[in-house]
Amino acid sequence: MSIGAVLDRLRAEFPDVTISKIRFLESEGLVLPGRTPSGYRQFTERDVERLRFVLRAQRDQYLPLKVIKQQLDAADRGESPGPLGLSEPEDRGPRRLTREGLLGETGLTEATLTELEEFGLVKPGPAGFYDLVDVELCVVVKAMAEFGLEPRHLRAFRTAADREVGLLEQIVTPLYRQRDENARARADRVLAELTSLSVALHTLLVKMGLRRVTGG
Repeated sequence: MSIGAVLDRLRAEFPDVTISKIRFLESEGLVLPGRTPSGYRQFTERDVERLRFVLRAQRDQYLPLKVIKQQLDAADRGESPGPLGLSEPEDRGPRRLTREGLLGETGLTEATLTELEEFGLVKPGPAGFYDLVDVELCVVVKAMAEFGLEPRHLRAFRTAADREVGLLEQIVTPLYRQRDENARARADRVLAELTSLSVALHTLLVKMGLRRVTGG
């Protein structure tokens, strides 16, 4: 398939995807299409499934590309066939993890998890259990630790996220309070779209701010 054909395949589920986005994901090594002798990209069905996996992981789980690529690389090596099935991230439904279960699933140390809790980055539920969002957050924190970022450095992210949540709440709360039977579904769609846009805006603002570092 050409890149235009791939775009047509993806747009039904991801209306905001663009050719530039696909090229960017290729530049990040998340998909590696073949090339014709004249240099045109040729995508396979597996390439489309990889792109769909990446886009869903970004949209539904808010995972950074570095973590998604690590997952795909592990799947390519046959090390993790579970949530890395390329049709979509595995939907395992609601899960409750004990503290020991969270540590075992993420590879965090007890000391690191304690720090994350002290700085308000991870909070167990009322019964003391953790869920999949906590797992995903801990995986991201562990990846950031490879660059020397410790939990205490991440408080700024928590503060910024809380402010964004407060702003989005002002928009969607009235929608959830509407009484017609389709209100909740509409509110869920609006919240999902706003969340995706918020993540995209945050990413772009960080990139713009880092131009002074790169000189770009």
